[in-house]
Amino acid sequence: MRGTHNCPGCGRDDRVQAVPAAYLAGRDRVTGRERDADGDLRTVTRTVTTGLSDALAPVPDPPGHGIAGLGVLAAFVALGTFVVGVQAGHWFEDDAAGGAAWPEAGPPVPEAAAPPGFAVLGWISAAALLAAVLAAVVTLRRRAAHARRLEGRARAEELWSRGWYCHRCGTVHLDGVPGEDRAPLTLQRFREKVWERGGYGDLAAVHRAVDPGRGRNTG
Repeated sequence: MRGTHNCPGCGRDDRVQAVPAAYLAGRDRVTGRERDADGDLRTVTRTVTTGLSDALAPVPDPPGHGIAGLGVLAAFVALGTFVVGVQAGHWFEDDAAGGAAWPEAGPPVPEAAAPPGFAVLGWISAAALLAAVLAAVVTLRRRAAHARRLEGRARAEELWSRGWYCHRCGTVHLDGVPGEDRAPLTLQRFREKVWERGGYGDLAAVHRAVDPGRGRNTG
């Protein structure tokens, strides 16, 4: 898409593109086939994002799924150890006959006791279950906090949509924004301005924009 505004850096408009268009052009959904853990083929759709699209994002990415993945793993461990403990440890069987009289044949012959190690499975199962619950709580709290931080997203996107990216210079300039000049901005500085407008500017220092041409953070 050809730009309609001259770049204040090079003075040309042949490689100037609106920021929303440059951002969307770098995001694509790719569908492919891959094998799962059982070796069966399945169809998977992923979003492929270019470095430029990442650098022009109007909001930070949501929290990762690392803790949630650990929680799922802990839940499987809890379930697995519980099932093994029940089957091999006889946790829920009555150990005594209470006050009932013995049969004529004599006292009942007890079954072979489970190895002492199976008792440990109960503690492992309980600890894994607790870890899974804690992981779920932390994940939900992080996502809720992230959503609250982005309540000003509409204000940020209003400024973001006024940006123009020059593919020749690798800079962004704002056009038609009261109080803002048309000076070329690095990707990081543009991110700071946009995210500050949305009220989450402090996150720009943590999630720094990477110059896709140089492969490093921009200042």
